[in-house]
Amino acid sequence: MKRITIFLLVAIVLVSCNSTSDTTNPEISNSAEMDYSYLALGDSYTIGESVAIDERWPVQLVEALRERGYKFAPPKIIAKTGWTTQDLLRGIENDLNVQRDFDLVSILIGVNNQYQNKPIDEYEVELREVFRKAINHSKTREEGVFALSIPDYGATPFGQPNAEVISEEIDEYNAVFRQVAEDYEVDFYNITPISREAERDPDLVAQDGLHPSGLMYRYWVEDIVGEVAEKIPNNIDD
Repeated sequence: MKRITIFLLVAIVLVSCNSTSDTTNPEISNSAEMDYSYLALGDSYTIGESVAIDERWPVQLVEALRERGYKFAPPKIIAKTGWTTQDLLRGIENDLNVQRDFDLVSILIGVNNQYQNKPIDEYEVELREVFRKAINHSKTREEGVFALSIPDYGATPFGQPNAEVISEEIDEYNAVFRQVAEDYEVDFYNITPISREAERDPDLVAQDGLHPSGLMYRYWVEDIVGEVAEKIPNNIDD
C-alpha cells in the first residue's frame, strides 16, 4: 500500500508539472542553415518527462535523420506533461504562428484523456481537430504528418497495480487514434508493443517509475526512422 501511495503522489506531481513547450538541441546549431524543419505535438511522452533533452524521442529522431544526411533544425516541440487533446489544441493556438509550416509533423496524444477518464468520443472529436491543425502546418499536407500510438503505462511500476485495466483502455484509445489517422490518410506507427517490454526490462522506464527512459525512446526511433525518412523530400546534396 505504501508503494502504491508513493506512485500516486508521483503521478499527481507529473500531471501538474509545467514542462517547457519548446526546445532546442544543444548538439545542433545554426538552424538557419538547415534544410528541414520538424514539429512534434504531444504530452509528457513528447516533451520527454524525466529524461535529458537529448534523450527525448523527437530530438533522437532528428539526430537519426541527420545521420542519414538530412540537415534538420532542432525540433519545435509543443507538449507539456499532463496535457489532454484539449490542452494540446490550446497549446498549438498559443504557441504556433498560423503561417509556419514544417517538413515533418508528429502527433502523440491521448494518455491523459484516458488517465483523467475523459469520454472517448470527446477524445475523438478533439483528436480530429489536432490532425486538421497538424496537416495545415505540414508543407506536404498529410504526406508530411505521422502519428505514434499511445504507450501502455500499465507495464511500468506505477501502472502495475492496474495493469490489465490500463492496457485494455489504452488499446481502446489507440483503436480510435489509428482510425482517425486512417481517415486523414496519415501514417500511424504502433510503438505500444515496445512500451510493453518495460514489464520485463526496467531499463526501459525512467527513474520516476512511470515514463519511458531514453533507451525506450531510442527503440521507438529505431523502429520508425526508416519510414519517416521516406516522407522527406530528397534535397540531400550528391
